[in-house]
Amino acid sequence: MSIVLEIDKISKKFGSLIANEAVSLDLKKGEILALLGENGAGKTTLMNIIYGHYTSDSGQIRALGKSLTGGKPREAIEAGIGMVHQHFSLAGNLTVLENVMIGSESLFKRKSNRQLAKNKLLQISKKFGLPVSPDALISSLSVGERQRVEILKALYRDAKILILDEPTAVLARPEAEKLFKTLREMTKEGLSLIFISHKLHEVMSAADRVTVLRSGRVVAERETSKTSKEELAELMVGHQVSRPVRKAQSTGKKVIEASNITITNKKQIQLDRISFSVSEGEILGIVGISGNGQAALGHLLSGIGKPTSGTLTFYENRMNDYTPRDCINSGIGRIPEDRNSEGIIGELKIWENAIVERLHDTKFSKAGFIRKKSAQIFSENLIKKYDVRGATSDTQARLLSGGNMQKLVLGRALSVSPKLIIANQPTRGLDEGAIAAVHEELLKARSEGVAILLISEELEEAVGLSDRLQAIVKGRLSEPIKAEEADATRLGLMMSGVWGEDNET
Repeated sequence: MSIVLEIDKISKKFGSLIANEAVSLDLKKGEILALLGENGAGKTTLMNIIYGHYTSDSGQIRALGKSLTGGKPREAIEAGIGMVHQHFSLAGNLTVLENVMIGSESLFKRKSNRQLAKNKLLQISKKFGLPVSPDALISSLSVGERQRVEILKALYRDAKILILDEPTAVLARPEAEKLFKTLREMTKEGLSLIFISHKLHEVMSAADRVTVLRSGRVVAERETSKTSKEELAELMVGHQVSRPVRKAQSTGKKVIEASNITITNKKQIQLDRISFSVSEGEILGIVGISGNGQAALGHLLSGIGKPTSGTLTFYENRMNDYTPRDCINSGIGRIPEDRNSEGIIGELKIWENAIVERLHDTKFSKAGFIRKKSAQIFSENLIKKYDVRGATSDTQARLLSGGNMQKLVLGRALSVSPKLIIANQPTRGLDEGAIAAVHEELLKARSEGVAILLISEELEEAVGLSDRLQAIVKGRLSEPIKAEEADATRLGLMMSGVWGEDNET
């Protein structure tokens, strides 16, 4: 097979931080290459250099026989390179179609052919099994639906080389498998793919080859047919990795309870008469395909969303009218689904993000003034304990990789001895070593009597961590089952809305 992309000794520094050091790799026509590495290993930086968002300090890039000068996304697009970004680059006040069309037509064109563009988008949407509504506002979409738009936006431009940075992070496994099956079919027609993923089963099933980065350098290259998930995990982190195992334990008082909660927004039902409870020392797992009400559930328990009807109690105290501050003051820690819009303020420094939910705490403020030194010490401890890499307390949060942002959010939630943790996709975008560390922290909190509501699209994670499981479908919740009773078939049926003879949605 001919080589369509050549990366030759690319290096990039940000101040004293070495993001990439003499990285070389190639991509063949019709090939799928997976790029693996720990959070902060330099994967996204390298892809942004290829796409022209960053300019390398040294090295060369050749795409389809053409040398790229770097630092010009338009040059990369014209060379046939498309990219699906890990963090969304969509305009919330525009429609799906308008976002997809941005930059695809000449500014000097007198009239935009929206109908032609709409037809093309719908055709691609159907072909790839990624349903979207072209006229829907981006701001009205769930995280999973926005990810679909990002993928379609790249495919719309007929790229010959497609870079996907965590493309399935918000897709359930069946959706991800369907996407890669479609992309695999496209490679038979000459499309070449590079994708970043931390899901080793995904890499093993989808990729032809794997390149592993560690601390900005290429440390290994393997053909997937000649390696294993265990070897790849060890190559990524430099040592063997194993996830902790949940042990049986007794539970305490009921911490939170929802009874027939309904949330209606603009006449649309987001949650439909849901009921659940979580006790001290228990993890309740909520599983389901993205866009079925998980965001509304997370908002409800964080004080952002208000129930239209039903009752929500926290230690038997009614919390229907709780504000986000009430939730924080009551001891509810949150790991939001979308860390970029709800978890981190990118322009603020890490120490500012670390205390942003605790400005009322006298440890960090007095008479309206911030105790900066205390905040910096607190954030440095978070950085060290939760292995937030490539950063100090004064680093802007937006410069962190997605996985390291997630570690910061997790550390902030766990650091205040919460009574309840709302963990919404807590390991999204994390490498295998970091996933194991997060699971260990959540199980440790459980052993200390913390109640945890885990919302996850990763079935292996949900079954491994949870004591009980419920499925969410179209805003409704199934009856709970014990984790020991959960198998792939039963969970698949539950996630499809089949809960019994009288409960099929």
